[in-house]
Amino acid sequence: MRTLPALCGLAALVALGGCTAGDPDVAPSPTATAESSTAADELAAGEFYVEPDAPPAGQVAAWTAAGRVEEAAAMRRIAESPAAVWFADGAPGYAEKAHALVTAAAASGRVPVLVAYYVPQRDCGGHSGGGAPDAASYRGWIAGLAAAIRDSRAIVVLEPDAVTHVLQGCVNGPDATERYALLAEAVAALKAGPGVRVYLDGGNPSWVRDVDRVAAGLVEAGVRQADGFSLNVANFETTEANVEYGTRISERLGGKRFVIDTSRNGNGPAAIDGRDAEGHWCNPPGRALGPAPTMRTGQPLVDAYLWVKRPGESDGACRAGAPPAGQWWPEYALELATN
Repeated sequence: MRTLPALCGLAALVALGGCTAGDPDVAPSPTATAESSTAADELAAGEFYVEPDAPPAGQVAAWTAAGRVEEAAAMRRIAESPAAVWFADGAPGYAEKAHALVTAAAASGRVPVLVAYYVPQRDCGGHSGGGAPDAASYRGWIAGLAAAIRDSRAIVVLEPDAVTHVLQGCVNGPDATERYALLAEAVAALKAGPGVRVYLDGGNPSWVRDVDRVAAGLVEAGVRQADGFSLNVANFETTEANVEYGTRISERLGGKRFVIDTSRNGNGPAAIDGRDAEGHWCNPPGRALGPAPTMRTGQPLVDAYLWVKRPGESDGACRAGAPPAGQWWPEYALELATN
């Protein structure tokens, strides 16, 4: 097992396989930063792991075999780009799947991105509703996931929407207190892996606009023990809006860093329609792929642009022809790749 300090720059984690120990609030030396940047430049698009047997790759093969050459070429934009792998149920084998993922990524010299998405009362019963049946089940699930990746390098985006749903009020009272405790415990469990970086989800700029409330919620959920926070997961807000929003949150957290999901924000968000508010975020038409995953963001507080939501996986059965949330929808993927 390679031992890495628990707190270090993402550039060092990805590009160098480690980082120097020290106070996490102290900036790295110019020499260390220059070395990390040089290694990152050499890696270029090869920073993050591309899952070889994911649905987009299968779609490329199927369309190529069917003679749909132009469509296969467009789909290749998604298939060849690194996207996060979601862990969203407690079915037997989830820990083994996570271990196989980090092992394959290590063999390729790249870092995988995982999403932990199993908190009780997930999505407040919406399209992605579900999650663990109770707190004890969630604690056991997180322990299994953390153990599976503990000896590897990995990036974990922790529980999209979980903090924001508390701020929104659909999880409240004792349930809100319990959720914050579970998230803080999950951060601690995952951070026991010295090469694991954890980003606690903080919503997106168009949801809870009061950054003081967002920062307070993140603190209660354990962000000070995490490596930072994530924004725009499965959403469409522009990169610029997320940088501005995240910077304001970071200022309230003593300079905490963050990552942005740019998978589908190339055309920005759909217009908000009071008659169909769901259409703003649930498989809206006219959207496009956003900036490619990279840690070379050019933004001092942004550790990476990531494709957390795999382009082409449905947000829910909210539009004609749309499958349930999380299921592969090649027609929507093609729409994103060609807009």
